[in-house]
Amino acid sequence: MTSRQLVSLQFDYHDNTYHDNLSTLLSLIEKSDENAIVVAPELCLTNFSFEKMQEAADFGEESLEKILPLSQNRIIAFSMTEKREGHFYNTAKILYHQKVIHSQDKVQLFKLGEEHKHFNAGEVEKVKIVEIDGLKVAILICFEIRFITLWERLKGADVIMIPALWGKLRKSQFEAITKSMAIMQQAFLIAADSANDDMAASSAIISPFGDTLRDDAKQFLSLKANLKEIQKMRRYMDIGLS
Repeated sequence: MTSRQLVSLQFDYHDNTYHDNLSTLLSLIEKSDENAIVVAPELCLTNFSFEKMQEAADFGEESLEKILPLSQNRIIAFSMTEKREGHFYNTAKILYHQKVIHSQDKVQLFKLGEEHKHFNAGEVEKVKIVEIDGLKVAILICFEIRFITLWERLKGADVIMIPALWGKLRKSQFEAITKSMAIMQQAFLIAADSANDDMAASSAIISPFGDTLRDDAKQFLSLKANLKEIQKMRRYMDIGLS
């Protein structure tokens, strides 16, 4: 498949509106093409529910069963609160063919937001490229995009997905880092950030050339991407990724 719809979802969601959050997520996914790659924001089902982590984990597990049917031909990525062996994790999920084909716990927790007091950190080894029908995809969660060591683990990915809950005070940094990552990795990048009042929005779909689609006013950003641009850029500017 040489072209594919890339979709970034950008909506507001809170820790006291779980069911509304899920309803919004499902309706936006359904707007996308059946073969789309859809990225939703970090913890888009429950936000940071630090006062009710068990409830957030339970709701995430229930919601996953409702999201999976929409992944028959779509690649869907987001993060959710998950509990395993008595510990909570902020876990990225990649869904396809109605299955969870990749889970990846957030490795770099944001201490300014006290994430480390509530979540366990994941293992760096789980940050890796996943191949889906010949397409190489990879995912980082929000704060993780600041770490060059994690960029190294994505080298060669065709599409990089970034679920985020990135604050408004660092909006320009989010925009600069995501664009730089797409250019340096010579890949398409889909960044999906929360549209809450205190969040940056700045969701984007960025090409290997650095061409950027952003619109803070939209819940649904979409681009019909020519995947041939990846190899075209890597041949034109050979940095060892082709």
